[in-house]
Amino acid sequence: MPRSLKPLRHRDFRLLAIGQLTSNLGDACYAVALPWYVLAVHGGPLLLGTVLAAYGVPRTALLAFGGSASDRWRPWTVMMASDTVRALGMVALAVAAGLGPANVAVLVPIALVVGAGEGLFLPGSMAIVPTLLPDEDLQAGNALSYGGTELATLVGPALGGALVALIGPAPVFWVDAATFAVSAATLAGIRIRKLHAVAATTEPAAEPAARPSLRSLLREPVLLIILLTTVAANLGASGSFEVALPALAHGPLHTGAAGFGGLVAAIGAGGLIGTLVAGQVRQSRRPAIVCSIVFLGAAVTLSLVPYVGTAIATGVVLAIDGMLIGFANIVMITVFQRWTPPAVLGRVTGLLLLCSYGMFPVSAVVGALVVQYFGPAPFFPVAGACLATAILVALCQRRWRQLGTPDAEQLVTSVPQPQPTD
Repeated sequence: MPRSLKPLRHRDFRLLAIGQLTSNLGDACYAVALPWYVLAVHGGPLLLGTVLAAYGVPRTALLAFGGSASDRWRPWTVMMASDTVRALGMVALAVAAGLGPANVAVLVPIALVVGAGEGLFLPGSMAIVPTLLPDEDLQAGNALSYGGTELATLVGPALGGALVALIGPAPVFWVDAATFAVSAATLAGIRIRKLHAVAATTEPAAEPAARPSLRSLLREPVLLIILLTTVAANLGASGSFEVALPALAHGPLHTGAAGFGGLVAAIGAGGLIGTLVAGQVRQSRRPAIVCSIVFLGAAVTLSLVPYVGTAIATGVVLAIDGMLIGFANIVMITVFQRWTPPAVLGRVTGLLLLCSYGMFPVSAVVGALVVQYFGPAPFFPVAGACLATAILVALCQRRWRQLGTPDAEQLVTSVPQPQPTD
C-alpha cells in the first residue's frame, strides 16, 4: 500500500475522511449556489457582501472559542455539534430560497449561524487527526485530509454550477444540508468508539499540574515564530490571490473570465499535487529547515507571477507556487501537531487559525490600495518579501531550526497511539 494511503487502514480516520470529503463537496456547491440565488432576482452585490460579512465575522470571532471547546469536550464532539447546527442553518436557507427571492432579514441570521458553526468546527478539524492515527501515519493523514479539501475545491464549483443550472439553488442548499448530516453521522461514529475506548482503559488520568497551559506555550519562541510566519504569509497571500491576481488577469494579461478561472485552477492543482507529495514522502530529519527552504522558494515564485509574460507562463508559476505551499503546509502542520501538547492542541490551533483568517480583511484592504495606486504587479513581490523576511527571521532562531528533530526540546506529552482497525 502506498505510504499516502496507509492512514485509511484506521477505521476512525476513514470515517473522518469520508465525512469531510462529502461536506467539502457540499460547501463548494453552496459557494456557487449562494451568489446565484442572491443575485438572481432582487438581490445585488451589496446584499451579497452583507451576507458574506455576516458569515465571515462570527467565523473568525469564534475560532479561539472553538479551539477551547475542542480541548474541553474533544474535537469529534464539537465538530459533530457544529455540523448539526450548520445542517439546520442550511435547511433554513433551502426553505427560504424555495419560498421566494433573497431577503436580508432572513439571510443575515442564517449566515451568522452557519459562520459561527464554521468557526467552532475549524480548530477541531485540525486537532482531531493526531487523535485518530499513530505518529508514523500522521503526515500522510494530514495530506489526505487537506488533499480532500483541495480536490473538492477543484471539482465542487463545476459540480455546483451544473446542479444550479439543472435544479436551481434551493435544491443545492438541501444537498449541502445533507452533506453536513453525513459528516455529523461519521463523527458520531467516531465519538461512540472513543467513548467505549475511554471506558475500557484503566490508565490513570494525568495530573492537572503536569499539563502545560496555553499561557506557558505563548512564552515559547517556537510558537511565536509560527504565529509570526502565519501572519506574514497571510498578510500577502489574500491580497495577492483575491485582489492583485484578478486585476492582473483583467488588465495586463487580458485573460478574460475563463482565463482567470484557469489561473485559479492552476493554484488549486499545484496545491493538490504538493499536498499529495507530502503524504508520500518520509518525514525529514530537519523538517523546519526543509519547510523554510520550500517557503522561500514559494516567496520567489510568488514574486515572479506578474513578470513572466504570458497567461500560460503565469499559470505555470502559480501552479509551482501552489505546489510548494501545499507541500510545506502539510509538513509544517504535522510538526506543529507533534510539538503541541495534546491537552492544548485545540486552543493553540484556534490561535493559529485566528492569525490566518484574521489577516484576510487586512490583506484585502492593503492589496486594494496598492493595486489602486501602483497597479497589480508590485503587490506580488511585496507579498513574497513579507513571507521571505518572516522565514529568514525564523531561521536565525536555533529552536526553530531544531523543531521536529530528535534533539529538539519536546513539550508534547505522551498519549496512547491508536492501532489499525478494520
